[in-house]
Amino acid sequence: MGLANLVPGISGGTMLVATGIYTNFIDAISDLTRLRLRKESIVLIGVVLVGAVIGVAALTGVIASALVGFRWGMYSLFIGLTWGGAPLLARMIRESSEDKKTLADKPVSAGFVIGMVVMAGLAIMQMTGATGGSGNANIVMLVIGGIAGASAMILPGVSGAYLLLLLGLYDTIINAIKDCINAAKDTNVDAIIDQLWIVIPVGVGVVLGIAGVANILRFVLHRYERATLGVLLGLLIAAPAGLYPFREGVEPQIGEIIKGETLKTPEQAAEVDPKDWPQRTFTPTAGQLGGSFGLIVLGLGITLGIDRVGRKKDQPDA
Repeated sequence: MGLANLVPGISGGTMLVATGIYTNFIDAISDLTRLRLRKESIVLIGVVLVGAVIGVAALTGVIASALVGFRWGMYSLFIGLTWGGAPLLARMIRESSEDKKTLADKPVSAGFVIGMVVMAGLAIMQMTGATGGSGNANIVMLVIGGIAGASAMILPGVSGAYLLLLLGLYDTIINAIKDCINAAKDTNVDAIIDQLWIVIPVGVGVVLGIAGVANILRFVLHRYERATLGVLLGLLIAAPAGLYPFREGVEPQIGEIIKGETLKTPEQAAEVDPKDWPQRTFTPTAGQLGGSFGLIVLGLGITLGIDRVGRKKDQPDA
């Protein structure tokens, strides 16, 4: 779940489905936000969040570097990890009805179309606007970013990191986390304090987002279960639309706007971090196409493998 929340396109909610604890997690969050302090809920949420924090702390620097140096490979892996959640949601839909309705009944189909359209719209927004930079990084937007990031912990198929890209906050937040981790390792208190203006608003947004989304989702799953699962499946299937792997950074030129600032001199252009360079598509080689396909299959296998482990734990002993 920690890994999923770091990368665009992968949903932490999908990982909860894969490990077989999705419904229990939603119920536990809802219980705590309504001050129903059951021991089982506290333990479940505590264990999941500790694991997520470990994943974030261990992998933030690796992911940030890999997204710059091996973008096409990482995005190919993300696509596979994301699509691997589709069979899991499809199984939830099949199991959601006692009379075993098909995946093509009206509530599921209508929800699926809505989810596809919403995610396609987000992908278009990303391609036409958001760059992941810090131009939008004021306190209000950081709180909104925290809420968006929290959605990935709850909704299968919705990636919080992906939404942060659309909001133009992804690099700001992931680099603030990385800087805090490095400062903590060096016991540099001043450096940690410098990042608190980002970390605190995002943290507030995460808390608000988890509480709000969990209770809303619990309500609609009980009232409109199949339609809701259809929406989530549509979101998940369409999520890789914004993850086209064969794009590369292009060195910025004078006159271009990077992170809200117009580059006026060659020196300014030279100082732009490669992670903030404008992106353009390129024609992949045969090796890159083959590698991309292999990484997509690997991602599918990882998600489905996690699902298999999660299902085994629910099977009664012989």
